[in-house]
Amino acid sequence: MKFKRKTFLEKGRLDIAPLIDVVFLLLIFFMLTSSFIFQPGIRVNLPKAVTSEVLHREVMVVTVTEDNTVFIDERPVEGEELLSRITAAGKSSQPLLIKADQQADLGKVIEIWDLCRQVDIKQINIATTQ
Repeated sequence: MKFKRKTFLEKGRLDIAPLIDVVFLLLIFFMLTSSFIFQPGIRVNLPKAVTSEVLHREVMVVTVTEDNTVFIDERPVEGEELLSRITAAGKSSQPLLIKADQQADLGKVIEIWDLCRQVDIKQINIATTQ
């Protein structure tokens, strides 16, 4: 005896809500991680030193780039403004960190160092890499 079986193919329903959730989470993930990739800043190749130490205090950062442009806290400064900002740091007894590129003129670094000594900054540091 042969039984006849009726088979019906039902079209499957694809629930799109989980797919939207996954795509949304991936979108958020890539947006957040891409913002950490590009950080604005001044490109400086620091010299290497074996005996360098890590600073743990808040310092004013003076950066000298390869083309001898001077920045204080990532803002370009020149002559009179450089002197006034360093004088303000000297009055508040704030330590100073000089980040000079390897290719920067030593004369520019010495000029900044002398300005710091004139306004009686007690702690002057030079940034290096280990």
